[in-house]
Amino acid sequence: MVRTEGDSWDIVTSVGYTALAVAAGRALDAKLDPPLAYDEHAAGFVAAAGAPKLAAAVASGDMTSAAAFNAQWVGVRTRFFDNFFADAAGAGVRQHVILAAGLDSRAYRLPWPAVTTVFELDQPKVLQFKDEVLRRSGAQPSAIRVTVAVDLRDDWPTALREAGFDAGQPTGWILEGLLPYLPGAAQDALFERLNELSAPGSRVAAELGPNPGELERLAASIATVVDDTSDGEAQPNLRDLWFDDPRVDTKAWLAERGWTVTDANLIDAAVTYGRPLHDLPQAFEKFLSTKFFTAIRDHPRG
Repeated sequence: MVRTEGDSWDIVTSVGYTALAVAAGRALDAKLDPPLAYDEHAAGFVAAAGAPKLAAAVASGDMTSAAAFNAQWVGVRTRFFDNFFADAAGAGVRQHVILAAGLDSRAYRLPWPAVTTVFELDQPKVLQFKDEVLRRSGAQPSAIRVTVAVDLRDDWPTALREAGFDAGQPTGWILEGLLPYLPGAAQDALFERLNELSAPGSRVAAELGPNPGELERLAASIATVVDDTSDGEAQPNLRDLWFDDPRVDTKAWLAERGWTVTDANLIDAAVTYGRPLHDLPQAFEKFLSTKFFTAIRDHPRG
């Protein structure tokens, strides 16, 4: 499904399907040693969505599937962002925002301190699907969970404020699996808005998208692995879903506005977590080692 201006999706189409594929990876992560995601809700999302190949792989625990290949790196990425939230909570941050939340269940599975609010922003159909599955399972959040049904290409700051967000308090932001799906101008605008909403003490963890010229190599290398493992399963085509048009140097931009930026290498992180990544396509290994960072706001907005 080729992206178009103003497009939307549910959980089994376009960008929504990628959230479902990540949930399948989190579900199968439990079979790896050591498991890193600890997401007891992921398998339920996949079973409820009606995507036969993903559901079959998760139900059978098929570790030769494309979903199992995803589980290797999805678990590492999940632990990276989990650790970010734990560090932010440990520093006293009690307001957190998950942009493009997809099937993220951190508001349920992480041990949040008392009186912590987690805002989840995503497309209305995606949030509706997630809410229905969690409600049927009887799951109870471990934080104050607030969903905000909004397209991140629209005026999401207003929607976030109307949902109770307090721009005067430090915020923990994660942008996991989001920025590659935004055009350059939309990514730049998103960080301008995030910067305006972030009080001193705010923190962000992000996964950047490809630079111009990187997408083709990355898509080709991933396709090689998927073709070997998918058994005919329909997989999202990165060429159709991701953008690699020009955008500002986000890390430098943040540093100029009072943020201390720290690069993160998920290949090294995997070793630290006790589960090194092996046999990844070279372009994908480069992506995991260069596209992640965290930042802390030390100074007032500027």
